[in-house]
Amino acid sequence: MLKIGCHESSSKGFLKMGETAVQIGGSTFQYFTRNPRGGKAKAWDQEDADKFLRYQEEHGLYAPLAHAPYTMNACAAKPELRVFARETMADDLARLEHIPGARYNFHPGSHVGQGAEKGIEMIAETLNEVLKPEQHTKVLLETMAGKGSEVGRSFEELRAIIDRVELSDHIGVCLDTCHVWDAGYDIAGNLDGVLDEFDRVIGLKRLNSIHLNDSMNPCGSHKDRHQKIGEGCIGLEALVNVINHPALRDLPFYLETPNELDGYQSEIALLRSRYED
Repeated sequence: MLKIGCHESSSKGFLKMGETAVQIGGSTFQYFTRNPRGGKAKAWDQEDADKFLRYQEEHGLYAPLAHAPYTMNACAAKPELRVFARETMADDLARLEHIPGARYNFHPGSHVGQGAEKGIEMIAETLNEVLKPEQHTKVLLETMAGKGSEVGRSFEELRAIIDRVELSDHIGVCLDTCHVWDAGYDIAGNLDGVLDEFDRVIGLKRLNSIHLNDSMNPCGSHKDRHQKIGEGCIGLEALVNVINHPALRDLPFYLETPNELDGYQSEIALLRSRYED
């Protein structure tokens, strides 16, 4: 079965997000843990979480993917921003322990002129401070497009972070199709080759989730501009190959395309129609 969903508004609460996922034909969803451009999180509502867990079981929903806010930069030059990143991640992970099976995705960060190596060290330092041996939540490093001073523009940079994390069993990767394409990985013309390289550098066993997006720009543009499925430079057939690839087809897929709910519903229906059961 294709595990697929879209990004939803966490302001609705877990139960409503689950209900919306089912309403549009999804079987999972992604959400921001707090304001994506801010930092404050809603008060935790355990009653809502419990209702969602019952609904999730009743409807066979796959566990959600939590996305950290964009303001979280674990390798910022300013110490206070790194403190914010550490405290935000620690708080998010503590909350997610109430949602069994949930995963936590974050953009590794931007080194803002300090250099990729320094950025990698700082990101790993943050992870070493917040990860706990007993936690259940898997933390996912997202592949990045390489715009500006982003860290994570190559599989090698992600591997370098993982190698510095003491509790690396808690670390996985979320592959964003738009981001890797914009970073220069030709998933349309050579998907097998890209996945072989991922396996050699990082290991496919660490690949946990897929952000399924088309791209407004050609391969290697380093722009990070998402497009609707089949309307961009990657193309529908290439993305259909992604969801049907033997190494990927059982992973959960999350749409981050520029859509409203009706658009996501149409994309989910389209992809389900092309999924090879």
